[in-house]
Amino acid sequence: MIRLLLALLLVPLAAAAEPPRFAGYHETWAEAATTDPDATRLARLPGGLDLVMLAFARPDLAYAGGLDLRGTGLGFPFAGAVARDAVAALRLRSPRTKVLLSVGGATYPNWPALDVAAVARLVRDLGLDGVDVDFEPPDPACRLSAGRIRCASDARFIAIVEAFRLALPRPALLTVALWSVGAYGEGAWRDARPGSPYTGMALALLRSPAAREIDLVSIMAYDAGPRYDPAEAFGAYRAVFPGPLLLGVSVQGSALPPSQRLAQVEGLARRAAREGGGMMLYSLQMASPHDRRGAPFVAAMAGAICRGLRSC
Repeated sequence: MIRLLLALLLVPLAAAAEPPRFAGYHETWAEAATTDPDATRLARLPGGLDLVMLAFARPDLAYAGGLDLRGTGLGFPFAGAVARDAVAALRLRSPRTKVLLSVGGATYPNWPALDVAAVARLVRDLGLDGVDVDFEPPDPACRLSAGRIRCASDARFIAIVEAFRLALPRPALLTVALWSVGAYGEGAWRDARPGSPYTGMALALLRSPAAREIDLVSIMAYDAGPRYDPAEAFGAYRAVFPGPLLLGVSVQGSALPPSQRLAQVEGLARRAAREGGGMMLYSLQMASPHDRRGAPFVAAMAGAICRGLRSC
């Protein structure tokens, strides 16, 4: 009995207490022009989502206030006040859903000019719950040295996380989207495939004191080629991050037939849930070759995730 209690006490609290979670990226550029917040896609998202990430804001955004979104990078084709009220409408329909501003992505790499104060101002003006950091440097310059991966991007990545937490103290959420192979390159995963310039890019951050400031990690477990195993990547990340961990899947990018792809996604969700994690879907508006009239494949993907997680 004493051994059991000790084992329970050694389980990381974040991993033990957090149920499986379902997050999705909302492509702001996929919205239609409107003046009615309730008519937006954002306001009408399904209620099973725990987290919605608004994609994407520029790290170097120009935002002085007043909900003028023109310099922010967000692609909403309507006024900032409509976006703010759409967030409120979504919360009214689905009180469990948290909405975050996703900063960066592949399109916006100008992190040296990061304006944390402007990002925090936009988060507050839109009535959001925090920030999702999607740091994708063009060349992280990662190298294996004395058994450890070290990247030229390490110091900047850690500083970004620290700066966001300082600007947005808890209870604001701070999540991080990490590269598919970002936990590979050391130990049991030293030779994990595929190799990539981004191999091990997340390790320095997740080993640093700044990792305590992160509320949730999502793995961009897609666009990595046929040799990539998302379940193996989940294991590599779990070895270095005990907190809430989501395994990301994409609506596109799989050569499998639709039925096999859905079975694969449901199986990944089931495995992630067993290991105290959840799933992330990119994206909630993405078109697919498998779309049918009145039946977008993204809805089938979301259904497979919900069945696997048994939480929505």
